[in-house]
Amino acid sequence: MTTAQSLDVKPSPLALLLLGRGADPASERGVDCPGDLPAASDPDLVERARAAKERLGERVFVLGHHYQRDEVIQFADVTGDSFKLARDAAARPQAEYIVFCGVHFMAESADILTSDAQQVVLPDLAAGCSMADMASAEQVADAWDALTEAGVADATVPVTYMNSSADIKAFTGRHGGTVCTSSNAQRALEWAFAQRADGEGKVLFLPDQHLGRNTAVRDLGMSLDDCVVWNPHKPNGGLTPDALRRARMILWRGHCSVHGRFSLESVNEVRERVPGVTVMVHPECRHEVVAAADRVGSTEHIIAALEAAPAGSRWAIGTELNLVRRLANRFAPEGKEVVFLDRTVCFCSTMNRIDLPHLVWALESLADGKVVGRIQVDAETEHFAKLALERMLALP
Repeated sequence: MTTAQSLDVKPSPLALLLLGRGADPASERGVDCPGDLPAASDPDLVERARAAKERLGERVFVLGHHYQRDEVIQFADVTGDSFKLARDAAARPQAEYIVFCGVHFMAESADILTSDAQQVVLPDLAAGCSMADMASAEQVADAWDALTEAGVADATVPVTYMNSSADIKAFTGRHGGTVCTSSNAQRALEWAFAQRADGEGKVLFLPDQHLGRNTAVRDLGMSLDDCVVWNPHKPNGGLTPDALRRARMILWRGHCSVHGRFSLESVNEVRERVPGVTVMVHPECRHEVVAAADRVGSTEHIIAALEAAPAGSRWAIGTELNLVRRLANRFAPEGKEVVFLDRTVCFCSTMNRIDLPHLVWALESLADGKVVGRIQVDAETEHFAKLALERMLALP
């Protein structure tokens, strides 16, 4: 059986993620990998975390994203993807403090959905998201101006992925759009296109071009020619007004620095290496990877598929390595073999900034009456971002 210790993975020797520096043709942007994670923290920190959490009692609610390292996940009251965790936080009004072990945009969503009496804490404020950072409010406003000049803004509905900043969610809310997750992106796009009864509607999809393209082509039956990519670093996005008028999907040039590393060669190699393997990938992967996979789905879908899989089945998973290792360990006793899709791997370096020392610091500070790492979205941004989130919640 394959366990997390025998995933047959060779970590990359490259350095940490450096946004906007260097070039990596395989992932479309400078993405370097730190190699393996550091060893588990001092065992004394485990006891300190337990003691601080016990002191706080029901005043604290700890959320752990699936991509967090095990030493952090062990203290999570609930685990899940970003939106599930934000909703879980909102469902615990008695918790004075929400400690979000994830990244910045996730904590923002939790702050938007929780009450004013609750305070959201991110144990390391430097835990950001490279994808979310690829679309700034100023850049998106410039793009909308270009759509207006091309005469197509009135026909365009913005749809932003959950993996975006509160500012981008607010922009979407102001302009009649909605938020989506990797689980409901198809329903969100169907809703957006239905806003124009004449069938001439367009979607500006932010900030992950791959999820937008994969959903449009794979799920809605569009062609790749229906999609254009807006590059915020080029004048007018690198597109002519005619190209904007012809397109149905205007995709922001953003991507996940982890999922963007998977390639068609990864899929072909694992099929040769693991006979009878089922390849399952996240829809943030590039289109050719998704097209070559056997199954495609969100992290929750991946977990559910493995839970339902028969003993003896073999799976290659294309998503963040912390989750894949955890699933390999979990399902090995059931006779299910789980391997990572690629031999050369990259952890989500920003997600992994939330380590046990930061969590202990946050919990002990809260137990001592000091709020650290608070995430607070301003009232106007919260209003419009919540409007976009509520439109998503109202999707059929």
